[in-house]
Amino acid sequence: MSPARMWRPLTGLLLAQGSALTANRILLVALPWLVLTSTGSPAATGLIATCQVVPFVVVQALSGPLLDRVNARAVSVAGDLASAAAIAILTVPGNPPMWMLCLIAVVIGTADGPATAAKAVLVPAATAATGQPLERGTGLTTAVERAATAAGPALAGLLISTHGVQATLRLAATLLALAALTAVVIPARRRRAAAGAGYLRELREGANFLHGDLSLRAIVAMIVASNFIDQAFLTVLLPVWARDHGLGAELVGLAISAFATASVGTALLSAWIGNRLPRRYTYLIGFTISGVSRLVVLACGAPATVVLSVFAVAGLGSGLVNPIISAYTYERIPVALHGRVNTLITAWAWSGIPFGGLAGAAMLSAAGLTTSLWCCSAAYLVAVLRPGWRVQWHTQRSRAPAPAPAAVPEPASV
Repeated sequence: MSPARMWRPLTGLLLAQGSALTANRILLVALPWLVLTSTGSPAATGLIATCQVVPFVVVQALSGPLLDRVNARAVSVAGDLASAAAIAILTVPGNPPMWMLCLIAVVIGTADGPATAAKAVLVPAATAATGQPLERGTGLTTAVERAATAAGPALAGLLISTHGVQATLRLAATLLALAALTAVVIPARRRRAAAGAGYLRELREGANFLHGDLSLRAIVAMIVASNFIDQAFLTVLLPVWARDHGLGAELVGLAISAFATASVGTALLSAWIGNRLPRRYTYLIGFTISGVSRLVVLACGAPATVVLSVFAVAGLGSGLVNPIISAYTYERIPVALHGRVNTLITAWAWSGIPFGGLAGAAMLSAAGLTTSLWCCSAAYLVAVLRPGWRVQWHTQRSRAPAPAPAAVPEPASV
């Protein structure tokens, strides 16, 4: 097989992920703005976010057996097309009623959950088809995700200010349709469920495997804790710090963009040499830099230029370590359980996010800003250090390029 044909599945997956993730990041800005301008109610804006996030988490957790039973590529295409159709309804001129906005947000979250999970399940097969180490695929997908995170919100803000929210939503719908079309080059990965196995039984099998693997449990606990702290930090503590130091929302946006942009470079570096790095020490150094440093620099009251520099360095650590974590989790999970276990991991990772902001506000009221930042720094450090020694990093590690499995079919023609 020619090199171009070998790389086509992974290239198609990266393009599909990039298009879908950029559309989702655009929605993070465009959908709340549409609700705020049409209703004038901050409460309604928060309700829309809940209507989108809750179905995303719940349906993704329940979709695992579906991804293990059927063609994951078809699930990705169907989810992206459903999201695009729902967004297209919002581009019709006029102010839709609140019930319709809530219903469309529910549809988008319901469709996006399985579609996002399906693309994640396809990463090992698409990477194996290239004959490259798994870290190469996870590094490239991480780089795509961070690039979409850096570009999507900025693009949404620019388009809303110049062309209006409807034009921005049309772009999001177009990108999701493009993601569905691009996905046709990804290997289908058809699977067959065990004879007589029921859907609930398959869900339990995935949950039992995750519960029984101590290394995966340690990593999931770390992700839940770090996401919870990050949400409190990004939604409450960082904006309050910027306000108290006479700075505006632009500092918050610049800090987050610096973090995401810097992480793209080290994610690409991890795709190149990640399979040769010592996982335990890369994890410890990368996560300590990416998480704890951002909190400490604010707690020390550093000037804005130093804060932005530390956020950029933190992004370097995050981009380096996340592909290694992803590759490790793929290796720990049997191929037949990829859908069920990966969707449960993602659902757990999101489980604390809705409450992080509330916890940050409560901590701020009880202890003040500086104490809250130091407490979050200590909690983040504990959460990161625990898996450093509990995880069996040396197991199931292959430094050689992964061979393409015979079960992977030839990619469909465009």
